[in-house]
Amino acid sequence: MATATATATATVADAGAIYETFGGCVIGSPGGIDMHRVILHSDMNAFYASVEQAERPELRGVPLVVGGHEETRHGIVLAKSAQAKAAGVKTGEALWEARAKCPGLVVVPPRYDVYQRYSALARRIYYQYTDLVEPFGLDECWIDLTGALALSTRAPLDVAREISQRMKDELGCTVSVGVSWNKVFAKFGSDLRKPDAVTAITPENYQQLVWKAPVGELLYVGRATRAKLHSSGVDTVGDLACASPELLRRRLGKVGLVLRAFARGEDATPVKPFDPTRNEVDRTVKSFGNGLTCPHDIVCAADAKALIYLLAESVAQRLREARFRASTVSIGVRDAHDLTSYGRQTTLPRATNTTGQIARMAWELLSANEPLDEEHPLRGLHVRASNLEPMDAPQQLDLGFDARRRVLEDLDETIDDLRRRFGNTCIQRGVELMDESLLDLDVKRDNVVHPVGYF
Repeated sequence: MATATATATATVADAGAIYETFGGCVIGSPGGIDMHRVILHSDMNAFYASVEQAERPELRGVPLVVGGHEETRHGIVLAKSAQAKAAGVKTGEALWEARAKCPGLVVVPPRYDVYQRYSALARRIYYQYTDLVEPFGLDECWIDLTGALALSTRAPLDVAREISQRMKDELGCTVSVGVSWNKVFAKFGSDLRKPDAVTAITPENYQQLVWKAPVGELLYVGRATRAKLHSSGVDTVGDLACASPELLRRRLGKVGLVLRAFARGEDATPVKPFDPTRNEVDRTVKSFGNGLTCPHDIVCAADAKALIYLLAESVAQRLREARFRASTVSIGVRDAHDLTSYGRQTTLPRATNTTGQIARMAWELLSANEPLDEEHPLRGLHVRASNLEPMDAPQQLDLGFDARRRVLEDLDETIDDLRRRFGNTCIQRGVELMDESLLDLDVKRDNVVHPVGYF
């Protein structure tokens, strides 16, 4: 992470043009972009760990990690406190590695229902400033204050600091807040200084703060993209901003031009309001999926089928909750020997959200591609439904009407109602009981789904 700190006191409303030479590239303020927008990005620091410490005073000030269940082979660090971070503990490493670094480490299991409640409480604070609040995961939100501040004399940084203080006072959690005229730079600002900081990325300082940072610090520049850019001599955000559009199109396709616009501060993406009735922001959902690392290697067809149906249950239930049908079913398979993965998919003649049909198609894909024996053990599986259409969209009917399809849809609706009232494990399919290690798993509850797509 870049180590520079923001020292400018000008607000993002000061949009005077600047022209500087950066590595031979002469550029001014982003052309055609409204630089009077005021966008905040609020990121709750060490979210899971902070919530646990806020809920349990005895855990405050001690090295703490929220960790997965070791007995089900999910024993990794999901979140760490500041004290654990100071001892060298890293998110994603195995719990045994974390304990070796920090002998006094306290490990607590995740409580997703509590984290969702704190996420909602945080949004409740944001809503007191504007209705334009867009979640980016449970612990992050963009907040558009442009219209709200147009009716006020308050400065954006003052509002950001007030929100930061209220999060500490009312929730017991700290946040890092970035302030800028676009969503990408606002997120960069919240990532730049952690924890408990407010950073402004302005038209006057973005070339000093953003352009000098490694290109991997920019939103959506991942490991593979960073490697491609490096092979073309693009190592900083400034390099990306000044790179030839033709080069980027050739190396990365259309996304290369999008990333170049991000680097130049030309992101005009609006903050999309949160819809609490759908538990997601107003964007096009492209797929629903669920995957799981099995508590043991999968070495027989019975265990594989149990897991496939368990995952398909979650996927189909989410489809129905969001009022979608899917016409493409895909699976992901992870090998237990070398942890390599691959995927397969099939397209249905008619979109569906019935659990039985999605599970059957996923099972057919798996059984057609895997021997499912001890010589070819599998570590994990994934089921995904895509090619979505709304449930109220008209469907072409077959001449021979399938009455059983309507019966299956009604059955799924009844099961969904029972699970809403009594929990997801109140009723299970017989095939899911074939692997005893899966009996206590609730993959829908324990795999939190939240909007993370940007486009």
